[in-house]
Amino acid sequence: MPDPGQSNGRGRNETAEETLDRNWMELLQELRVLQTGVQILAGFLLTLPFQARFEKLTDFETTLYLCLVVLAALTTATILLPVSVHRRLFRQRLKATLVSSADSITKVSLAGVALLSVGTSTLVFDVTAGHTAGLIAGAVLFAVLVVLLVVVPARLLRKARQSDALPGVREDKQHREDDQQGEDNQDARG
Repeated sequence: MPDPGQSNGRGRNETAEETLDRNWMELLQELRVLQTGVQILAGFLLTLPFQARFEKLTDFETTLYLCLVVLAALTTATILLPVSVHRRLFRQRLKATLVSSADSITKVSLAGVALLSVGTSTLVFDVTAGHTAGLIAGAVLFAVLVVLLVVVPARLLRKARQSDALPGVREDKQHREDDQQGEDNQDARG
């Protein structure tokens, strides 16, 4: 365990194991939020066949609906996957593998939720306002979600790296500069 006054290079006073535990708990919280969203959308989708208007769906709407039900089931499965992985890796001292895989799985789950949102909106607009309105609504929501879920985080990360505001970046940069200076000193001697 680090001294109380020492940082692990990431701005926190925690061991590598504590960092992994914290990361695991943060991922679980994110998955809980995703799971709630998927459950709401899946519940909505599963009630549609029991509506009188459902029988009047076009072939496109029926196909889209069935694809969304499958997507909701698959997204639910990906959200549950880290729990299954955790059960398999439990007490195997593979927390780093668990956290890394859960991070990747969470990104896939997030994409599933985004596609489910786009598809559900497309279906609702298609049924209520017409096919063209459905396609436009789906395209606009898709563009908005790409900006919010991909572009904004990428820009924030790039901005943080450029300003050296990202924890650990200054230390890593300093270590690289120290290593380079050491290599330059060796070259000058040799």
